[in-house]
Amino acid sequence: MIIPMKKYSFLVYHQNYRNFLDELQELGVIDIIERDVELDDEMRDKIFLVKQVQNKIKFLKKRKIESKPAKESEWDGMDLLGSINQLEQEQEQLQLQLNALKKEYINARPWGDYSEDTILKLEDAGLNLNFFVCSEKKFKDEWNEKYNIEIINTLQSAVYFIVIRQGDEEIDIDAEELTIPERPVSEVVAEQKKTEARIHEINDTYDEYAKKHLDVLERTSNTLESETDLKKAILHTRKEAEDKLMVMEGWVPDHKEENVKNFAEDKGIVYITAEPDKDDKPPVLLKNNKFAKLFEPIGSLFSLPDYKEIDLTPFFAPFFMMFFGFCLGDAGYGILFVIAGTLLKYKLDKKFRPILSLLQWLGIGTIIFGILTGTFFGINLLEIESLGNLRNIMLNNDQVFMLALMIGLIQILVGIIIRAINQIKQNGFVYGLSSIGWLILILGILDMALLKLSGFVGNILLYIGLFLIVFFSDPKASILGRVGKGLWDLYGITGIFGDILSYIRLFALGVSSAILGFVINDIAMQILATGPVIGHILCGIFLILGHSMNIAIASLGSFVHPMRLTFVEFYKNAGFSGGGKKYNPFSNKRKTI
Repeated sequence: MIIPMKKYSFLVYHQNYRNFLDELQELGVIDIIERDVELDDEMRDKIFLVKQVQNKIKFLKKRKIESKPAKESEWDGMDLLGSINQLEQEQEQLQLQLNALKKEYINARPWGDYSEDTILKLEDAGLNLNFFVCSEKKFKDEWNEKYNIEIINTLQSAVYFIVIRQGDEEIDIDAEELTIPERPVSEVVAEQKKTEARIHEINDTYDEYAKKHLDVLERTSNTLESETDLKKAILHTRKEAEDKLMVMEGWVPDHKEENVKNFAEDKGIVYITAEPDKDDKPPVLLKNNKFAKLFEPIGSLFSLPDYKEIDLTPFFAPFFMMFFGFCLGDAGYGILFVIAGTLLKYKLDKKFRPILSLLQWLGIGTIIFGILTGTFFGINLLEIESLGNLRNIMLNNDQVFMLALMIGLIQILVGIIIRAINQIKQNGFVYGLSSIGWLILILGILDMALLKLSGFVGNILLYIGLFLIVFFSDPKASILGRVGKGLWDLYGITGIFGDILSYIRLFALGVSSAILGFVINDIAMQILATGPVIGHILCGIFLILGHSMNIAIASLGSFVHPMRLTFVEFYKNAGFSGGGKKYNPFSNKRKTI
């Protein structure tokens, strides 16, 4: 759910304003409303500097070095930033230099370590050298008889040779003439090694920074961000009464209101509260139960909901868990997920616990659908007679196909119900009638085509649904406009059935994962037959590698395709508009150090 917000306007005398901001920043609950003002150069530079420091923190964290901060770091945050920038520039130049040396090495390698002094002495004696290359097939022995030729090297069917000629002697050879390398290959190799060594030194320095001084950058980032937020707060403050009265507006979540009221009353600050207007854009702060909260990061990959919308996270979370299990569809793989999530919870940092809990739930979904489809580490459970009546709950491919369509239909119907509730909540009951009409129409068609439960009542439902869609698709339009818009919207029924068919991908991915598991087991059994000892060893290795690869490939598809069904089919039918701004309170980031 989206936590309701209240708009607070604070009125502060200008001489007390800076102290007020410092104390408000310590309170850390107000999301300041930004006015349409132009940032000055100082503010732009400050924001750029914050981004720079944050980028360097991300860069060092990507090196995956365990951080062990030094007790007394000799680095100041800004000096450390300058050092990293300088090293990055040097490394960039060294990399360009290394690329050039690699090309130079390719050109110099065929000619080896020639002596420049010898070439100069030959030129002084009136002897000139020409460098050539051609394929072995094109090289002619008659050239040796006609000219003074010395073959230097043969690489990859190419012959590299020189022709020693006197004075202006003309040479007629069908080969590509090359320019003499600027230096011998040994010098190129030596410089290449020197360049690579320096790049290695720079990487070692990065590792040292990541290990000992990352906390310095994080403190600097927090300090800069707090200072920038303070300047932004001043920038977005409105001045009244000849600049004597400072007016700041901001959003406060419902559950934080008591803190703000106590703060204002304690400091003697005048404030006004108000509900969000229709044109306001309050920030979004989500609050869900423990299960749905695990899926909030997935929803944020697309967009936060608009403040006036219903948060869809609790509604897509159980479906996403089912879809993942459907796509992976192997009870053995699901058990591995649950075990891995449980064990890692006690090994890794607490910040990873939500991800590991999500892994456990996805594993549970996989176990459920693995049992339903009768697959366990690529073994077809339907063929194991000893399971007895347990096999009765397992589904064949036709039933699994229909189950995928049924789940898709249910999710789309849930989406349409949410859309109707959203429209009623935002604009009034009449605006939700069209979505209610779609719900009635789909259920009526479903009853007529498959269920056949309601008889003539189903026909009545169809007409009611059609009426609501045609006459209430655009309640604010004229009668003719409503009918035209409604008829046009009716064409969208093909899109709804197309959306339902999209859920076939659940069946297809589940079957493909199961088939690959079967194939891995079949090949492993063939390997097992090769010998009593070596066969068992190779069979075990192949099973571990094969199923590991299958889990990796299938898990990727099992994550991506449910996201696609959620963000396209479900969000579209739920009328999701998104674009919400995340709640970002004005707070002292230094307190997090």
